[in-house]
Amino acid sequence: MRILKVPGALAFCGAALMARFGGSMVGIGIIMMASGIYGEYGIAGALTAANTIAWAIGTAVLSNLVDRYGQRKIMLPGALISAASLAMVVVLAIIKAPLVYLFIFAILTGLFQGSPGAMVRARWNNVLSSAHDLHTAYSLESTLDEIGFIVGPVAATWLAVSFHPVAGLVGPVIFIAGGAGLFYSLRATEPPVIRRKLATSAENRFIALYEGLAPVLIVAFLFGSIFGSLDVSVVAATSQWGVRENAGLILAVFSIGSALSGFLYGSRGWKSPLWKRYLFAVSLMAGSIWTLMIASNTWTLAAFGLIVGVAVAPTFINANSLISHLVPASRLTEGLAWLGTSIGIGVSIGSLSSGFLIDHASYTAGFMCSTISGLLALIVATASAPRLTLLTASNQQG
Repeated sequence: MRILKVPGALAFCGAALMARFGGSMVGIGIIMMASGIYGEYGIAGALTAANTIAWAIGTAVLSNLVDRYGQRKIMLPGALISAASLAMVVVLAIIKAPLVYLFIFAILTGLFQGSPGAMVRARWNNVLSSAHDLHTAYSLESTLDEIGFIVGPVAATWLAVSFHPVAGLVGPVIFIAGGAGLFYSLRATEPPVIRRKLATSAENRFIALYEGLAPVLIVAFLFGSIFGSLDVSVVAATSQWGVRENAGLILAVFSIGSALSGFLYGSRGWKSPLWKRYLFAVSLMAGSIWTLMIASNTWTLAAFGLIVGVAVAPTFINANSLISHLVPASRLTEGLAWLGTSIGIGVSIGSLSSGFLIDHASYTAGFMCSTISGLLALIVATASAPRLTLLTASNQQG
């Protein structure tokens, strides 16, 4: 791939993949740990929600600081604190400490973890000048995101089932710390700090107030809710079917669908308007997510999940491209990170609500949460399409 021949690109791309691989294991690792040791999906959902909300808030704050002071100064110490806090979660779970202590360190883990995905996309934006190359880079990163979510949940589930419920959280400690150490040591490709205008300038407004950005973030939030519901619901479904060890494999199938579609989508240039491609991908999610409610075994759930996964990567490739149009260069890292922040808040709501419903009804109720979120995402994307048409008219190539 031509963009990987850009000096330094292969190194920062690989290091970021390592850091994100650790992140992909945290959610399912917490669910496996909490449901395995404390025995309730409500607790698992609440603990995951606390971690994810903290991550969302922390990412918003850290990304703003990164745009002001640089990636290494802010994110290297943050990632190390996050890894150390996650190590404390492991220790506390082993001794079955009171839940309040697990919540404290799960929250600290999320607060300081940051968004390697936003950081690596900001680096691509720094080293590439062509809109077509940037589309390819964003597509590559979305595909690599999904590779992490193919391997990560499988690895975390296998470790938790084969060794100990906390074993799925040991890997993330290593990958988050190691990946961050490698990534932030690469100074040559780090985006320069762009001096902002005076505080009275419109450029310094709250990031979500930039025209057109709010509906993109709302759709990301609703997609996050889908992901959070799926994590808990898949574990609950496979447990009820007596094949709990297959949970990670099924989640990996979702990501395989996304990775394949991301690769194919990014391998060609597109002449159709960016907003149309974005709306089509959201429509595909809304039109397929309901099938999970009728799955009755591992094979049907995996088959439906593969179809659902196809919508994920193109949606976020297009969402990242939209954000690059909607925010100024001096706020790009923050804008990209807010996409992840919105997803993270959605994940927390989805995991918490579906965990509660599963405890009081069944795993099907968890998949119902995903279905409702998909329909709402389509409504928001459709309503915002006319405005996005105008805002992206000057540059139709995503």
